[in-house]
Amino acid sequence: MSRTLRMLFIVGLILINVGCDQVSKSVARTHIDDTERISVIGEYVVLLKAENKGAFLGFLSTLENPILKVIFLIILPIAVLFFILRMIIITKDLDRFMIVGLCCIVGGGIGNLYDRILYQSVTDFMHIDLGGIFKTGIFNMADVSVMLGSALLLISFIKRKEISLS
Repeated sequence: MSRTLRMLFIVGLILINVGCDQVSKSVARTHIDDTERISVIGEYVVLLKAENKGAFLGFLSTLENPILKVIFLIILPIAVLFFILRMIIITKDLDRFMIVGLCCIVGGGIGNLYDRILYQSVTDFMHIDLGGIFKTGIFNMADVSVMLGSALLLISFIKRKEISLS
């Protein structure tokens, strides 16, 4: 793949992730009332709006010090996202799973970071509860991007391990 095509692929994939996240959050902010529960698949998949002032699952949401909050919820994530983006661009031997996975992580991170900067919270709106089998907190499409990206990285690492063991 040429350098230009690779860069277009990386930027395009990140923008698709950010775009899907921001469009879905905009729809949730506009069409889901604060106290509303919209059943998508019975009580298994429900849409409800929650504003998360912290990080993943509300982590750091009770942090009172505004300087520490900015450091941990804005500055540190920006540094990590730039580091990952730099790695995607510079490292030439990344397989497709790793490139797509890292782009999903960066896109999801940018989506949630954008919310934190613009709204001082992240809009979450989906909840899955499959009884005792599987249950999530309230999440958004950026979280889905990050989880998908993490799964793709795991697949990449497993494939690399299998190749090195052969």
